[in-house]
Amino acid sequence: MKVKIRKGDTVEVISGDLEDKGKRGEIIAVNVDDRRVVVQGVNIRTKHQKQQQTSSGKTINPGRIKFEGPVDISNVMLVCPKCSSKTRVAVSRDEAGAHRVCKHCQAMID
Repeated sequence: MKVKIRKGDTVEVISGDLEDKGKRGEIIAVNVDDRRVVVQGVNIRTKHQKQQQTSSGKTINPGRIKFEGPVDISNVMLVCPKCSSKTRVAVSRDEAGAHRVCKHCQAMID
């Protein structure tokens, strides 16, 4: 499946957890197969890490590790860099190729 959101885009969370709804952040990773994205500063998870010995002899310190969990792609909306509003994305094709276009201000997103 094709998605119109890419790594490095700024998105806003439009639904989901109440404390994350309305937050904006940059996309860190996109998983097209599962239709999920990882957004910086959204869906913060805590993992309790045990002390581990690696094969090279280094030790990983124990403690709580905070990281961003994945969010479904339907729960985020792209923010236009020109008009700074959340928007839907259209695809415009010309001889140079396909480009993403903001539905509000008709600016090219890339």
